[in-house]
Amino acid sequence: MLDNFNITRRWAPKNPGIIQLYSLPTPNGIKVSAMLEETGLAYEPHLVDFGESDQFTPEFLSLNPNNKIPAIIDPDGPGGAPMGLFESGAILIYLAEKTGQFLPSDAARRYETIQWLMWQMGGVGPMFGQFGFFHAFAGKEIEDRRPFNRYKEEVQRLLDVLDDRLEGRDFVMGADYTIADIAIWPWVRVLSGHYDAFDLLEMGELGNVNRWFEACANRPASLKAVDIPARD
Repeated sequence: MLDNFNITRRWAPKNPGIIQLYSLPTPNGIKVSAMLEETGLAYEPHLVDFGESDQFTPEFLSLNPNNKIPAIIDPDGPGGAPMGLFESGAILIYLAEKTGQFLPSDAARRYETIQWLMWQMGGVGPMFGQFGFFHAFAGKEIEDRRPFNRYKEEVQRLLDVLDDRLEGRDFVMGADYTIADIAIWPWVRVLSGHYDAFDLLEMGELGNVNRWFEACANRPASLKAVDIPARD
């Protein structure tokens, strides 16, 4: 069923009848792992090892020409035909619609949820990632601090937007946990985790964000997702 996907030549499925996940437990990867765990869909994870440049191999590029994780193959896609898909936001919407979970059926609330998903995709992910580069990785060696300050200030602005949105709400959309939350919390996690920037960004003052983050990150599915796929 999956023989037409070249990626399976490098990552051979043990069970080709279930969703194949090609990923790494980065914020974007965790989003999809968390969604799969939340929905209860059967899936098989495959580690795309950046240290081995797996994302640049012809097999991976055959599924995602943009060489980014995560990507999936669903052997039971639309109309029952196998389908490959990349971009974490697109995958979240797809899985939500496939299962009828974590995306409101009411049209207005559905688009409001997607709006916050796009906010994460267009703002939080790119800006938090650039901040991480200039704070924790190679960019920290650059003497000119203007790039660092630019991204630090933008991260703080985005966190303030999120904190304001969560005022009086359990989750981004209110009482219901949705793909908007699933998209955002892994990126908030990396700020205080891998980037070690909790104090620098004054995140202790963001009461709503911290309350919401604890609720999201401590869900059983979330606790599993942060280690999927397992690193060798």
